[in-house]
Amino acid sequence: MNKVVLIPDSFKGTLTSIEICTIISDKMNKHFPHCHVVSIPVADGGEGSVDCFLSALGGEKIFETVSSPYFEDMESFYGLIGDTAVIEMAACAGLPLVEDRKNPSLTTTYGVGQLIMSAAKKGCKKLIVGLGGSSTNDGGCGAAAAVGVKFYDKEGNEFIPVGKTLIDIDRIDLSHRAKELDNIEIITMCDIDNPMYGTKGAAYIFGPQKGADEKMVIVLDKGLKHLCDVIEKETDRNLKDVPGSGAAGAMGAGMIAFFNSKLQMGIETVLDAVKFDDIIADADMIFTGEGKLDTQSLRGKVVIGVGKRAKNKNIPVTVIAGGAAANIDEAYDMGVTSIFTINRLPEDFEISRYKSNENLEATIDNILRLIKSVQ
Repeated sequence: MNKVVLIPDSFKGTLTSIEICTIISDKMNKHFPHCHVVSIPVADGGEGSVDCFLSALGGEKIFETVSSPYFEDMESFYGLIGDTAVIEMAACAGLPLVEDRKNPSLTTTYGVGQLIMSAAKKGCKKLIVGLGGSSTNDGGCGAAAAVGVKFYDKEGNEFIPVGKTLIDIDRIDLSHRAKELDNIEIITMCDIDNPMYGTKGAAYIFGPQKGADEKMVIVLDKGLKHLCDVIEKETDRNLKDVPGSGAAGAMGAGMIAFFNSKLQMGIETVLDAVKFDDIIADADMIFTGEGKLDTQSLRGKVVIGVGKRAKNKNIPVTVIAGGAAANIDEAYDMGVTSIFTINRLPEDFEISRYKSNENLEATIDNILRLIKSVQ
C-alpha cells in the first residue's frame, strides 16, 4: 500500500479519535514503512471537536472568559483555522461542567453566544458550531441573548430565558442582533433528528440525563412548544418538525431561528472542511470506525458518511469497531468493504473497555498482516 487515510470516530468512553489514529498509524509504519498515512481525527460535535479539527487542519485554540451553564465566569475556548472558527457548545454549556448541579431548567447557553461573538469580532467568515453533550434546555435563547437578541415577558420586561422560563416569553426582538453576524456562514453540526418538542423531542428524550425528573420534563417540553410558537409568530418559521431542532436542549432550533444557521450531519461538515474527496483520490485504503456499529450508524454517522464518499471513487473501506450489531449488512451497500471488531474474548464491557488500547493494536496488526500476505 502506498497511501492510506485514517478517519475514525472516537470509541466513546475508551479511546479518542486522535488516539485511534496514533495506534493505527504506528502499526502502518511497522508493516508498511513506506506508506503515506493521512490521519483525520473526527468528533461528532461534542467534547473534543475543536481538538479534532485543529489536529486535522492546523490552527490555534483561542481562550475566552465566558458564562458557564450557571452564569458564572469560566475560561472556555474555540478553534481558529484561518477565517473559520470551530465552536463546541460543550466547552461552556457541557454536562460535565455542572458536576452535581444537574438542572436543565436553570442552565444556559449564554456562553456559547459569547464564543460566537468573539469569533465574529475576529473577522471570521465561517463558523462551525458543534452540538452535543449539553447541560441545557433553553432552546438556544441564552446564546441568542449574548449576541443581542432580546426577549420580553408579558409585562414588557427584558430577560434571558432558561428552561423553566421559556414559557414566559411573550415577544422576541431580533433587530438588535449583532451586525457582525450578518455576513457569516454558520453551519451547525447535528447528528440527531429529534424534533424540538413532544415525546421524541429535546425535553423527553434528553432531559432526564441532564437531571430532569418527570415533572420537570413536562414543564420543559411546554416551554419549548411555547418558544416554537413565539418563534413562528416573530419569524414565520415553523420549526416544530424540523429534524435536529431538538438537539442539545433544542439548541438546534435556536441556531436556525436566531443565527440563520443550517443543520448538517457532523461527518459531512468534517469531510467538506478537510476536502476529503481530494485527499482520498489516490488512496489505496481507508480505515474508519466507531465504538459501536449499529442501525443508528447507518443513518449517516461517520462510518457511512466515509463509506458513501469512498464508494464514489471505488476505494475500499475497512471498519474497525469496538462492537457491531447483527443487523448492519446494509453498510456493505453503502461503501463499507469489511468490518472488524476489536474485542477478542466474550467479556463484559466494564472489563474489555480497559483493554481497548491493546485490543485495537492486536486487531489492526492482524488486518495489516493479512493485507501484506496477499500483496
